[in-house]
Amino acid sequence: MDNGFFKNIEKKTGVNMKDIFDLANSLQNANFKDETTVRNVIRRVSQIANKPVNKEMEDQIVKSIINDGKQLDFNTISKMMNKK
Repeated sequence: MDNGFFKNIEKKTGVNMKDIFDLANSLQNANFKDETTVRNVIRRVSQIANKPVNKEMEDQIVKSIINDGKQLDFNTISKMMNKK
């Protein structure tokens, strides 16, 4: 992909694309049935997005992913975070 493309995304969102790629790479072999792993991913996404997630919201997201079998992706977490 064009480096200018990523620079434009960074400018518009304020999110560093290297952080996104690093997160994506770390998720490839992650165990999403493990609560600690899921909590770490939620915290990392929250940090990257600069959107704090309180304990109650984190618990709700973890339950949704581990118990309800929801997919862990940015859209799912974003939708849950925007419901607050």
